[in-house]
Amino acid sequence: MADLPPNIPDCTIFLLAKAYQKAHGDFQKRLRPFGLTNLQHLVLEALWYQTGFTAAELGKFLVLDKATLSGVLDRMSDAGWIEKKPDPDDRRVVRLCPSQKAEKMKEPLIELRKTANDDLLSVFPIEEQMLLKRFLRDLM
Repeated sequence: MADLPPNIPDCTIFLLAKAYQKAHGDFQKRLRPFGLTNLQHLVLEALWYQTGFTAAELGKFLVLDKATLSGVLDRMSDAGWIEKKPDPDDRRVVRLCPSQKAEKMKEPLIELRKTANDDLLSVFPIEEQMLLKRFLRDLM
């Protein structure tokens, strides 16, 4: 943050926001060639972790509101990243699954995320990386 003026107040919220902007922007650039947003990638990783979520379950898992998630899921379905399938036990319920396209791109996209994380944290020794992750989890 050397490019910030020296009179910026010592504000944790501001510092977190700036760190988020940096990380989010970098990952956004990396995802652009795949036609995905950061949030869409997050949805895919969740569905790779546990396929068959309902939209409500996925929203709860990712801590996202229904209005935000609804549009994201529609765009991902239209782009062929996810499939909406009726639940075999209750056809009124729609289950979300990664598409074949998503499954084909699973390894490269997970590797891309890992590399982005590693690059972001590379300025810290391993002990500080572990502490930062712990502190961030504690804030959630």
